[in-house]
Amino acid sequence: MDKLRVVLLFGGRSSEHSISCATAGGVLGAIDRDRFEVIPVGITRDGAFVLESDDPGRFALDPDRLPEVVDNGSRVRWPEGSGSRELRVSDPDGERSLGEVDVVFPILHGRFGEDGTVQGLLELVGLPYVGNGVLASAVGMDKHFTKTALEAAGIPVAPWVTLTGAALDADAELWQRRVRGLGLPVFVKPARAGSSVGVTKVTDWSELDAALDVAFDEDRTVLVEQAIPGREIEVAVLEGRDGVRVSVAGEVVVSGRDFYDFEAKYLDAPGVDLVCPAELGDGEGFELERIARRAFEAIGAEGLARVDVFLGDEGFVVNEINTMPGFTPISMFPTCWLNTGLSYPELIGELIDVGHARGAR
Repeated sequence: MDKLRVVLLFGGRSSEHSISCATAGGVLGAIDRDRFEVIPVGITRDGAFVLESDDPGRFALDPDRLPEVVDNGSRVRWPEGSGSRELRVSDPDGERSLGEVDVVFPILHGRFGEDGTVQGLLELVGLPYVGNGVLASAVGMDKHFTKTALEAAGIPVAPWVTLTGAALDADAELWQRRVRGLGLPVFVKPARAGSSVGVTKVTDWSELDAALDVAFDEDRTVLVEQAIPGREIEVAVLEGRDGVRVSVAGEVVVSGRDFYDFEAKYLDAPGVDLVCPAELGDGEGFELERIARRAFEAIGAEGLARVDVFLGDEGFVVNEINTMPGFTPISMFPTCWLNTGLSYPELIGELIDVGHARGAR
C-alpha cells in the first residue's frame, strides 16, 4: 500500500505558537511511518511558510526554552487551485517539488490557524485536511459565539457579558453595572485566544480594570464570565471511521492555584493533577456524553473537539468547546482516548484517514 503524504502544519502567528510546535514534536515522534510520509511545514511568528525539520526532539517543550519555528530562508508554495496538489519549496539552492499532497494536518492553536483562516486557505487551494471546517473553527475560536450557539441548542453555559473597547468608551457605567451583575468571582477572557492566555480570575472589583487590560492585549473583544463552582471535567469527541464517539472523561484537579492556567497546562507547574478516567456516576456519564455530542453538533464540528464542563450541584455547565485541543502526548485529549482504548499513534492515524476520506468525497 502506498503511503499517504501528509503535510504537518504547525507554529503560526498566535500566542500559542510554541504549544503548536510542541504538538508537532509529539506527532512527529508518534506517527506511523509505515503508513504516512510526513512533510513538516512550519509557520513563523511573522507568517512565513517554511520547510521544517523532521526531528521530534527539535520541538520538545522545555520551560526554559519554548520551541518555535525559525525562518530558515526556505519558502513553501501551496498549489494554485488548478487541480494540482503539488507542494513546492524554494531555498538558496533553488526550487524543487515536495510531491503531491494527500492531506494536510493543521495542528495550529489560536488565531490565524484554529479560527478558520488556514482552513479557508486549504479549501481555496483544494487540499483535504484534518479536523474542523471553516465555520466550526471560526465559531469554536470565538467564546462569545460558541456560548451563543450552545445556549441556542439548549446547552447550559455560564452567564457572561461581552465587552469591546468601543462599548466601554461609549458608556463605561452601563457596562460596569452589567459586569457587576454577574457577582464575584468572575473570569475575564479574550474572546479569541486559547490555553488560558490572557485569562484572569477576579475576586475583587478593584482587580477588574487590570484584568481587562490583560485580556484586551490579546483581542479587541473580551468576555467577563461568572465563575461556576464545581469539578472541572473534560471529554474528547472524535468523528472517526465509526461515526462520532465520545471518550471517557478526565478531571482537572486544581490545588494551590487560582485556575488551570498556561503554566499548569504545559510547563508542569505544581498545583494541578489530571485524573483520567474521572469518577462519575452512571447517570452523570450518560448525561456528559449527551451534552458533548450535542455541543459538537451545535457548532457543526467535524473530526475532533474537546468539550470542557463544570460539574456542580445543578449538573453540568459547558465552559467551552475546543476545535483543535492541545495535542501533545500528555494533553487531556489524547489522554482521554488512551484511557478509552485508543493509543496516540492510532488516534493520529484515524484523524488523518478521516480527513483524507472526507477530501476524496
